[in-house]
Amino acid sequence: MPTDAHIEVIKPGLATSVQDTGRQGYYHLGIPPSGALDQYALRAANLLVGNAEDLAVLECTLLGPELLFHTSAVIAVTGAEMVPKIDGIAQACNIALAVPAGSRLTFEFVKTGARACLAIAGGIDVPVVLGSRSTYTLGAIGGLQGRRLQAGDHLLVGSPSSRTQLGRALPAALRKAYPRELELRVLPGLYYHRLLDESARSFFEDAWVVTSEADRVGYRYRKGRPLQFHEREQPFGAGADPSNIVDACYPIGSIQIPGGVEPIILHRDAVSGGGYATIGTVISADLDKIGQMQPNHTARFVSIDMQQALAARAEYRLQLVRLRQAFDS
Repeated sequence: MPTDAHIEVIKPGLATSVQDTGRQGYYHLGIPPSGALDQYALRAANLLVGNAEDLAVLECTLLGPELLFHTSAVIAVTGAEMVPKIDGIAQACNIALAVPAGSRLTFEFVKTGARACLAIAGGIDVPVVLGSRSTYTLGAIGGLQGRRLQAGDHLLVGSPSSRTQLGRALPAALRKAYPRELELRVLPGLYYHRLLDESARSFFEDAWVVTSEADRVGYRYRKGRPLQFHEREQPFGAGADPSNIVDACYPIGSIQIPGGVEPIILHRDAVSGGGYATIGTVISADLDKIGQMQPNHTARFVSIDMQQALAARAEYRLQLVRLRQAFDS
């Protein structure tokens, strides 16, 4: 039975799960990193409530949960604009809020972005599995029993730190925008050479629209021109379609195009390998953006080189430094 100091899930929302910064070092065994799709939002939410930035939060997708607090708490909501309500009264995002014991937390429909991070002072207290509390649903590990939240669940919360402070807000300069149309930078490689020259150009020329098949495993896109691969005598085990290969490793962010029709960007819950040609990889600095795209949002892919990718990674890390510095005082 839960103790008095817990949070009860009345409604789970669309796809709410426990996530932290993820588990590293097991991808070669087929266990992906998992963790929040928007790592910046995760860290910002934790810092707002005085947590270490890698503590577990609730990742709320498109439709937020309804939670009954059996203990008083300090919370913050970052990422997607999914306005929180405490006992029916709308509150601001990106600020540390007090939730009295006995109160209900609900959310308005998402306005911009796709995923909000709900941090609670002390962090969500679930068992650590392979170094992380993150939920990996395909493997049924981490989080709360390895699955998304369900009605009737009870969440325990850790002890708040001395740094917890009501009213602490994320500076406007450190908040992210989530437009309906954006650019995703791609480092071409691996099997990019297998595309015909015209398709290699059209992939970067066309606007690609997110389909309804967009989740933590991968984002599928449509409406660009079909892509054609060089014909070849397929090696044993590669299948008949020229977009198929003999199994190869998949990095997070890699782009595969089954049948040459709809590109899929693999994300933090993706399998570690398979038999589709990957024509390139969305750089790590842009992965957060993918997790905030809704169905029918549009992306254009931009080809960059390794030097530009490393510069973008350095800039992303600098943004995290600025974020931490904002909460050092």
